[in-house]
Amino acid sequence: MTNEQETAGLHALSWFKSSYSGSSGASDCVEVAHTVGAVHVRDSKVQRGAVLSVPSAGWADFVAFAEQSA
Repeated sequence: MTNEQETAGLHALSWFKSSYSGSSGASDCVEVAHTVGAVHVRDSKVQRGAVLSVPSAGWADFVAFAEQSA
């Protein structure tokens, strides 16, 4: 868990959407930000909302699994 101060700092990161999200104006997407040792994920529609933080190694495992499942 993170506290409010830590979460507020996460919102100041450099967030980006997947290139697969398209440019149709649809905002149903997640945004990702990288920091040393972690990847942070948030809902693009609720940018001041909750942030899921995952250790970099765990994120790499998730991406590898997603690629195999596609």
